[in-house]
Amino acid sequence: MLSVLLLSLSLAACQKVEKQGEPFPSVPTAQTPAKPLVAGLPDFTQLVKKEGPAVVNVSTTIEQPSRDALPPMHPMPGLPDEEDPFFDFFRRFMDPEGGRPRGPAQSLGSGFIISPDGYILTNAHVVQDASEITVRMTDKREFKAKVVGSDPLTDIALLKVDASKLPVVDLGNPRQLQVGEWVAAIGSPFGFENSVTAGIVSAVGRELPTENYVPFIQTDVAVNPGNSGGPLFNLQGQVVGINSQIYSQTGGYMGLSFAIPIDVALEVAKQLREHGKVTRGRLGVAIQDMNEELAKSFGLASANGALIASVERNGPADRAGLMVGDVILKYNGEPIDGASELPRLVAATKPGSRATLQIWRKGRTQQVGVVVGELTAPARSAAAPGPARGNNALGLALRELSPVQQEQLGVKGGLLVEQVSGQAAAAGITPGDVITAVNNDPVQSVEQFNRLVSRYKAGQTFALLVNRRGNALYVPMTAGAE
Repeated sequence: MLSVLLLSLSLAACQKVEKQGEPFPSVPTAQTPAKPLVAGLPDFTQLVKKEGPAVVNVSTTIEQPSRDALPPMHPMPGLPDEEDPFFDFFRRFMDPEGGRPRGPAQSLGSGFIISPDGYILTNAHVVQDASEITVRMTDKREFKAKVVGSDPLTDIALLKVDASKLPVVDLGNPRQLQVGEWVAAIGSPFGFENSVTAGIVSAVGRELPTENYVPFIQTDVAVNPGNSGGPLFNLQGQVVGINSQIYSQTGGYMGLSFAIPIDVALEVAKQLREHGKVTRGRLGVAIQDMNEELAKSFGLASANGALIASVERNGPADRAGLMVGDVILKYNGEPIDGASELPRLVAATKPGSRATLQIWRKGRTQQVGVVVGELTAPARSAAAPGPARGNNALGLALRELSPVQQEQLGVKGGLLVEQVSGQAAAAGITPGDVITAVNNDPVQSVEQFNRLVSRYKAGQTFALLVNRRGNALYVPMTAGAE
């Protein structure tokens, strides 16, 4: 009886709403169903048959230096002793006295052929430090490949094999991609060659904390280690991206994968083929994003633009008269919605050419001309978001500690972890951690940290000494790992 009463009250309330305002929503009773927004699941069989032969497996060999040639290294904490059942595993693959890999390191990745005469695109990290590269096709043919050029800033590498009349992929326009449309990846996850996975575009123009030069395509396509360098196809069978990164807390697929747009990759590949390297423009400023509070304080109606936080003395921006506190609204007529858009536009400008900036200064807009310089130090981009900050291949964004912070934490030197992704995140490093040493070598600066880490060849293991809320722990890392 109580439930009937409640229902009666609800119906009365609904009738009252209908009389006082718009009709209350109800389930449609029409016999003809509405046209569905989703027509059905796609069939990728023809795409795979047509484009699959141009997708290749990329296998690399990285020679390890002899043990005597390596710098002394303290034993890694937590390695098992000889009675431990896992000791044999570590004995086979690691040096128990120093935590170093034994023998040549092997790495697997993917790639795809873009010209019949043997030019192949892949990721730079797939072939980094490789002494030998083997490309394997679906018809079982194998070729030795050489690196024409590699660009770590965009993670693009161009390979060449000595062959002709090879199958090639069709190329598409990633600017036409729409969020929600189907895409497919072909690659070699964990060495399983020519594996096909599919999903949808989750976002376009995605910004990642450690990347300044790539507007990533985010998808939910299952991508795992070994997929790196493989193609991302649209439903027309056209390559729209190169699968490059995943976001993971486990090291495996978690529903977030990122691809480099193919137009970005081809521009890089063109420069690598013609010049063997990539040249980029630079302004010599450090910038940060605007927010509503900052916009109000500067008298701006919206929070668009890139706020200049510092200007390099005698750099291109300084010579053009740009000042701290200027807000860059447009670059060569292109609106700057967020600070991360500026580095890509500046980098795409030929060094020595003149660019026009629209800026906001003291309550009004101005036009400023600047002769763009050349970016020569990848560790410090022309528009890095803040000084004394570094991003590296481990997935760490680091900042040097102030003397006051060092005193509070009771450390000398040390680097604060601001953001973390990739291998470092999988290893358990979190924002707020302080890295005080690399294999017991104390670190004082970002540059020193990068220099210490670069000593290790791909496959070598080293330890980071981490201070976490006053507690010290070692975290093992592997150079060159995905």
